[in-house]
Amino acid sequence: MEPIRVLVTGAAGQIAYSLLYSIGNGSVFGKDQPIILVLLDITPMMGVLDGVLMELQDCALPLLKDVIATDKEEVAFKDLDVAILVGSMPRREGMERKDLLKANVKIFKSQGAALDKYAKKSVKVIVVGNPANTNCLTASKSAPSIPKENFSCLTPEDPRNQPSTNLWRLMQIL
Repeated sequence: MEPIRVLVTGAAGQIAYSLLYSIGNGSVFGKDQPIILVLLDITPMMGVLDGVLMELQDCALPLLKDVIATDKEEVAFKDLDVAILVGSMPRREGMERKDLLKANVKIFKSQGAALDKYAKKSVKVIVVGNPANTNCLTASKSAPSIPKENFSCLTPEDPRNQPSTNLWRLMQIL
């Protein structure tokens, strides 16, 4: 079986970190599906991302055929089968919603354009970064050559949701 290329953005962050092992061990895409895992984060986080990369390599997960850590969209989005867009600007104390939306529109416009330019047209996109519904719409509008039904988002039903619950929801979407 050919490996699938799976991108996780914000890969040095806690939410992405909680998903990576499950993706690599076959819990998400199946116990016989080889994976090329692509980890994208911003340049200041590359030191942390290198540590995540080493941890994944230490796990010696047989389904992980390659792990690529990068801060470059043209590398990260190339020939993707699945994009899990976790990275987003978090809401900080005192930040108004309009400021949060403005920061995230910039991120998801850029990622949508990268999906449109570099990813397979059959790519499945799951937006996790909040506000997920708005970010998903922004990414899909910025990727006009990818069918809209290929975009989905995970919005928390309850702020106490655990990563394992979101992982289960992710598996249902894929």
